[in-house]
Amino acid sequence: MSANSPPNDASPSDKIRILMVCLGNICRSPTAHGVLEKLIQNKGLSKFIEVDSAGTSTYHIGAHPDSRSIAAARRRGYSLEKQVARQVRASDFQEFDYVLAMDVENLQHLERAAPPGSKAKVQLLLDYSAEATESVPDPYFGAGGQGFETVLDLVEDTCRRLFEQLEDELSISEKEQ
Repeated sequence: MSANSPPNDASPSDKIRILMVCLGNICRSPTAHGVLEKLIQNKGLSKFIEVDSAGTSTYHIGAHPDSRSIAAARRRGYSLEKQVARQVRASDFQEFDYVLAMDVENLQHLERAAPPGSKAKVQLLLDYSAEATESVPDPYFGAGGQGFETVLDLVEDTCRRLFEQLEDELSISEKEQ
């Protein structure tokens, strides 16, 4: 689907909604949120695809992303400054189509927290990657600046692949109307 041929009108319930999740919601998930959001905006599909991020812990609720995440993202043309950390809510499993964890530990937490009959597909973000890894490494402690660059490398590749799938979903949905 091209940016010139989105569905004619999308109600909020028609939107594809993605929630990126890590532990504290200040490094990895805001980075993935920012990368995917820019891909969506660049194609003019913000009306049809929405992305947000959250953490499984309460550590940083109300905080902006880590300054190192913001700086690394800015160098690559992404804006994270306006994001504010929040914790995953039970309602997220009904409101989002995809709840994508940055690592196995957070995936397990999400799977335990998901209410029975949840709408969301809960999985690892890197399930969409060509890389042979299952976790986006946490750069918060001891990784230095390179850790944040590594996160961006993984997330950019994976979000491009995820975005291609989302565009396909929009095309299929448009054909069904």
